[in-house]
Amino acid sequence: MPPFPEIRACTKPARWAAVVVLILGVAATAAQASSAVYRWVDASGITHLSSEKPPAGIKYERVVLASTGRSSSSSVHPAGPSTGARVTTASAAQVARRNDVVTTLRTRECVVALESIDRMAKGGQAVDAAEFRRLQQTADLNCSNDPVVRRQQEDMAVKLRVSKGDICIDARNELADMLEPGGRPSREQVKTQQEFIESHCTAPVR
Repeated sequence: MPPFPEIRACTKPARWAAVVVLILGVAATAAQASSAVYRWVDASGITHLSSEKPPAGIKYERVVLASTGRSSSSSVHPAGPSTGARVTTASAAQVARRNDVVTTLRTRECVVALESIDRMAKGGQAVDAAEFRRLQQTADLNCSNDPVVRRQQEDMAVKLRVSKGDICIDARNELADMLEPGGRPSREQVKTQQEFIESHCTAPVR
């Protein structure tokens, strides 16, 4: 009878367990890659968002979708040849979440660009032509072609502009003064101020 039969009996299952853990780890990595969103800035300063990796040699940031459907930022990859693992086909749920994330990120880039264009155009100061062109190209790339959605994005840009303007800056400062130690505002005054800020001064994108 071979020595230590109890050890020999558990060796094979232990090896299989290690193999299963390894396979699951590789599968998880591949699943993450298949549900990733890529963000990079080209030589002209235009922000790109895609479910596909950028061309070789471009530094990019990868956003991996969490299992809850929320996005979580991943590492920034330097320019160079791609060394990623093999990517499996994304599930329908992963594709839907990825598309939602791409749409959300593109909307943010669109709204920020539209707000900046409006601020530059109405600022009464000399406009940097290169920067204005970059912002316009960013808006053209990321804003929706659907007239209804585009109107919503333009409305968001207006709200962003207001939230960054003097009226909202003053409103936030007044609320801060009310909440300072020694201040004696009524509860109704504080509530009114907070409601004004929430209604008019909350930025639609960050």
